Amino acid sequence: MDSLVSTEWLLQHLGEPDLVVVDSSWFMPSSGRSGRDEYLAAHIPGARFLDIDELSDRSNPAPHMLPSAAAFAAAMERLGIGSDDRIVVYDNSPTRTAARGWFMFRHFGAGRVAILDGGLQKWRAEARPTESGEPVPRQARFAAAERDEVVTKQQLLTGLELPWVDARGRPRFEGAEPDPRPGVAAGHAPAARNLPFGSLYRDDGTFRPVEELRRLFADAGIDPSRPFVASCGSGVTANSLIFAAHLIGNDDTKLYDGSWSEWGADPATPKVLGPA
Repeated sequence: MDSLVSTEWLLQHLGEPDLVVVDSSWFMPSSGRSGRDEYLAAHIPGARFLDIDELSDRSNPAPHMLPSAAAFAAAMERLGIGSDDRIVVYDNSPTRTAARGWFMFRHFGAGRVAILDGGLQKWRAEARPTESGEPVPRQARFAAAERDEVVTKQQLLTGLELPWVDARGRPRFEGAEPDPRPGVAAGHAPAARNLPFGSLYRDDGTFRPVEELRRLFADAGIDPSRPFVASCGSGVTANSLIFAAHLIGNDDTKLYDGSWSEWGADPATPKVLGPA
């Protein structure tokens, strides 16, 4: 299974015993939309729902930080998702949260994980089948083992020698717009470059071709074949940059999970306004 699968591929393989489809849709609180409610109303047949906000480290003040490996494994077993399954993640969100789901599964030890190119948006546009309600129960075992691919604020402050790319939109990155979260400053970290996650996608929600992805990284001053740290507002859209690098052939990337929600809320961290 490739890391990026088409709607046609999924339709052909839907229902195979080791294939699990996962809806990881999440929406900004200001949108008034609920990923879980929309999942219950209509989802790809057999899909499970991964709530990336609920399944998080609630002891951390930053939003939807990664949970412990044990908590993730237990949640996946309750959902009927095994670490040896072929897992296809999709979303129906403008923030392209399938990339966060893909990152979480790989981070905690799943070996075969893909994103559905275009997500539910494309699936429904092609009049493919959906169903509503809760999924049929499924037995599964998830053996969790964390990958070393997450960096902390302290590591960045003490001089992690990696390029830093921020996936937020340009107005928020430059500080022309205030941060939507109370108590979080505007702007960006002095070392960061900007590559808005939305530029990686076409209008139909599918990823741009690899050569276009390379050009977008290069235009942002980042070599996508070399290690880098990705961040965003709250550790979600940065995963689109990490997945794009994966498509290019680079799996030596890092996520700053706290992202600007943590960095911007700390009065002691350096911040600048304007373009990089």
